[in-house]
Amino acid sequence: MIRWDAPGPYKVVFTTRVGGVSEGPYASLNLGRKTGDDVERVDENRRRACAEIGADPIGLALNYQVHSAVVRRAQQGERGVAQGDGLWTEEPALPVLALAADCLPIALVRANGAAPAVSVLHAGRIGLLDGVVEAGVEALGGTLAAAIGPAIGPCCYEVGEEVAAPYRARFGAGIMRGRKLDLWQAAERALRDAGVDRIERFDLCTACNPELFFSHRRDGKPRGVQGVVARVS
Repeated sequence: MIRWDAPGPYKVVFTTRVGGVSEGPYASLNLGRKTGDDVERVDENRRRACAEIGADPIGLALNYQVHSAVVRRAQQGERGVAQGDGLWTEEPALPVLALAADCLPIALVRANGAAPAVSVLHAGRIGLLDGVVEAGVEALGGTLAAAIGPAIGPCCYEVGEEVAAPYRARFGAGIMRGRKLDLWQAAERALRDAGVDRIERFDLCTACNPELFFSHRRDGKPRGVQGVVARVS
């Protein structure tokens, strides 16, 4: 797992596919119940992810993700009930999880000494344009820090003109490398435009690293998902 040393009383981990109990195309730390994997194995994998941040998996909260710009306040133990692509919380005992398998997992924290709060976002090409980053920043408020986790990189993410055109319009021509879209740069630009100055990028491509990450573009379905899990300490 990949830890982010977030500024403040937080525990934040970006998971890989390593260290779980799932098998076959879900091997091994698949965190998604809607992938077709055995749910008991998924629950064990989530327990292991929560253990990495010292959290009780009973309280784990996650959305039913739909590539939206909706960021909701997390509720203890609410999983896959309400649609949305971001969660935030100020509660120390409440772990939050966002899932991804090429899209960007992003973590946000308040970093100005105000009341601690953390947010996790699932930001794909649709959500980035629709404003999920801005919604996450607005939900937390104040001076923030962010981490952009592993996602499909500009080495591998070839897109058509119907995707490239709105990204060039929003972020400039440099967001495209030929026919390949740079989601990492787009997320960083969106965060900076929203007022976040402290940003850490891991720049690990999910498609390039099959031993470490699940990738929808590389593998299609069935396959698992990784994500970002966080809590206020």
